[in-house]
Order: sequence, then structure tokens, then C-alpha cells
Amino acid sequence: MTIANVSQGSAGGLPQALRTAQEAVRLPEVQKMLRRLSDYGLGIFMPHMHDEQTGEFQTLPEEVMQVESGLVVSFQPTHEIENRIDRFLPVGWIWRSGASTPLAVCEMLRDERPGEAARYDKHKMPKGN
Repeated sequence: MTIANVSQGSAGGLPQALRTAQEAVRLPEVQKMLRRLSDYGLGIFMPHMHDEQTGEFQTLPEEVMQVESGLVVSFQPTHEIENRIDRFLPVGWIWRSGASTPLAVCEMLRDERPGEAARYDKHKMPKGN
């Protein structure tokens, strides 16, 4: 799957900000940034959410963060998540107000082993798994 054969025909119904993002991915300077990011195991994603009734794409509001917990994605108020570094691992960032700002996180399990510092290296799984 390449950018050219997916985004060109499917971006028509998106809000303008998201259409701009889709178009920007094809620009040579963005492709250059993407190649550089890939050296660090990073990529590019388009922050968005969906209308709960229609499923239509929406821009992700500044006060909302994407949260993956128990293999389910939800959208929660940023102020409820941003200072809980004990539980949430940032996995997506945006440049906002002159700084790198997390906007997507995964809820993690604390892996406590005797004699070791607590680590967060497992994704929180749904109950029953």
C-alpha cells in the first residue's frame, strides 16, 4: 500500500485540516522528514477521532487525547491523562505551543520484580486475558 494509491481518492469527505494533512504526506519535504524519522523507529500519523453517531472523521481537539487501554481506543480529556506518567506511555506527539506534546498514550501494566525497579513493559490487557 502506498500513499499515492490510498489517500488520493479517499480523502474527499475529510474536514479541511485532515485533507491538508493527507495532501502534505506526499510533499517531498514531508517524505524527507519521514525518512529521517524512520531512522529512529518513528513515523507520521494524522491525529483524528470519529463522530460517535456517523463515524465521520473529525480533527482531534486540543483538550482531547487518544488513549489505548485494554486494546480499546478511547478519547479522554487531556488534563485527566497528561500527568499520569505512572500509568500511561506516550506513543504519539504533536508540536503545540512551542513544545513537543503527547496526544496518544497506551495504558501500561507495572511489572514489579523482586530486587528490580518497577518497569512498564506490558500493555494493559482486557480482563480475562
